[in-house]
Amino acid sequence: MTAYYECRAPEYDDWYLGRGLFRERKRPGWHEELAAVVLMVGSLGPARTLDVACGTGFITRHLPGDVVGLDRSEAMLEAASSRVPGARVRADGLSLPFRDDSFDRLFTGHFYGHLRGREREPFLRETRRVASELVVLDAAWRDDVAPEELQARVLSDGSTHHVYKRYFTARRLTQEMGGGETLHEGRWFVVVRSRLLVQTGRRRVMTDGK
Repeated sequence: MTAYYECRAPEYDDWYLGRGLFRERKRPGWHEELAAVVLMVGSLGPARTLDVACGTGFITRHLPGDVVGLDRSEAMLEAASSRVPGARVRADGLSLPFRDDSFDRLFTGHFYGHLRGREREPFLRETRRVASELVVLDAAWRDDVAPEELQARVLSDGSTHHVYKRYFTARRLTQEMGGGETLHEGRWFVVVRSRLLVQTGRRRVMTDGK
């Protein structure tokens, strides 16, 4: 997966902007919904935030507050650094190099949907360890896609990469998060927030986010 995103970094924003290989792809309402998601992300309260798998920083730059970007791909971090000064942490999202309670919020966009079953709990465990709030942006489930796929993705250089991908309803995503609230649910994107309650002994319990 890291090798794929290392190669994809120079053209990653084409997916958001409808350029390059995505120029002819029919995605009705895509740009309007993306604008709504960007506006929603920007409306989150200012917080010390860790963006796991920040990519090129396309969404990261809209997060309010003190933001640190983390990614396994050096090429992605290089692209993000021009947008987010703090986007320079190269690490694995399943083993975060931070102390407990280092952040108020952990944000991740289009990362959770790539995690296979054995990887999801380690990610959620690390989230609970370092932050008191989790916001997940991912791909919404639609009639024209399966909830779970192994996709063959072709880059501009002609190379093909096989990528595991899941799509979500807000209900399914909140269930996996252990409870939460829906911030956005549309044809293309879903955003869910879960909060954590710190109790004595540093034991954390997921709340419903309300």
